[in-house]
Amino acid sequence: MIEWLFDATFAIGDEQILWREVIGNAFGLASALGGMRRRVWAWPVGIVGNVLLLTVFLGSVFGDASRADMLGQAGRQVMFIAVSVYGWMRWRETRRQDLELRADGKVPTSGAEGVHPHWATWPQRAFLVGALLVGTAVLTPLFRALGSYEPVWADAWIFMGSLLATYGMARGWVEFWLVWVAVDLVGVPLLWSAGYFATSLMYVFYGVFTLVGFFVWWRVHRREQLAVGAG
Repeated sequence: MIEWLFDATFAIGDEQILWREVIGNAFGLASALGGMRRRVWAWPVGIVGNVLLLTVFLGSVFGDASRADMLGQAGRQVMFIAVSVYGWMRWRETRRQDLELRADGKVPTSGAEGVHPHWATWPQRAFLVGALLVGTAVLTPLFRALGSYEPVWADAWIFMGSLLATYGMARGWVEFWLVWVAVDLVGVPLLWSAGYFATSLMYVFYGVFTLVGFFVWWRVHRREQLAVGAG
């Protein structure tokens, strides 16, 4: 089964697509859906997808030299795993606290979900923008020295944006969805040019999905604020 997973491909025109790439992105989509619904299981599901995609973007390590290694994308998967563990623990704790309130007869506005969406403060927004720009500038020469795919700044942008968006999701900031939009706008042309067609097409879908997620979390925040005010 493991050997099949590593070797299996299917054809789209003249291109051979790895099933690992498709399955990994499918887990990522499931994780995104769970995140939009504020389900704690979104984090472990996402980790499974990250492990699969790590093997895709480091193709030369796993016996596939047909496409360029994407070091930023591979590092992004490692970063996802680390930050997802943090988000998983944080959302589990939030859900535990809400369930304790339920046990006391005080039903929380979230229905014991994993997070209460809220707007980031202006200093937090400044941190997101500043960290994205500075991090991209710092990582670009590092990724270039390691031999990442050109344009390297785009790979660095995707890495930093993904890190900040995942952290923002763990903190419950509504704005984290907009950071994903910025990642997708750069990620689609970069991955398509590198031959990662399945992931590139998924980024197109993610771009639409993240806009939907933004308005969903915005609406949840407003609903919870109104419930608090009514109480």
